[in-house]
Amino acid sequence: MSGGGFIRLPGGSVVVALSLPRPPHGARAGLYDCGCRVRVLVHAVNRQRALTRLRNLGLRSVYLRGNTEPPTPDEITAVLHHPDGLVWREAPEDDTESWHPIRALLRPPPARPSAENEPAGNERPAA
Repeated sequence: MSGGGFIRLPGGSVVVALSLPRPPHGARAGLYDCGCRVRVLVHAVNRQRALTRLRNLGLRSVYLRGNTEPPTPDEITAVLHHPDGLVWREAPEDDTESWHPIRALLRPPPARPSAENEPAGNERPAA
């Protein structure tokens, strides 16, 4: 279960904050998949749209139950100043770590070419 919360802004939109398990893929996949948690912030028109934005990115089992960990004023400022309105940070209690765009969390690891797919020596790939 994820801890999280939301806050309604004066303009009617909301900022949703969720603490989620780190996805198994991403910028630091492999050795760093230790069950760490990340804090994800989403700015959207309403709570349902915020959760839908996360589900559309592949985080399928995201739910907001209650309002136990609402976003802090610093978190609200961070997400409002980001062009995508969707940021994350691995150590929520560490104020020195900066916020990252969601693309950095969900980026698949770089593909490594296998020896079978590389042309050998003077051979040309088939057309």
